[in-house]
Amino acid sequence: MSVLRVLLCILFPPLAVLDQGCGSLLIVFLLTCCGWVPGVIAALVILNNKKF
Repeated sequence: MSVLRVLLCILFPPLAVLDQGCGSLLIVFLLTCCGWVPGVIAALVILNNKKF
């Protein structure tokens, strides 16, 4: 994971997972709407997961 992706996860989580698919984008967007911290955590988990 690059430094740019980590910064995107912190600043705007849905933008960081844009290329991971529609489902990931939707989940991170909804979690970010509920609260910034859950969105950041979800984006970091999705980007660190080797399956995606």
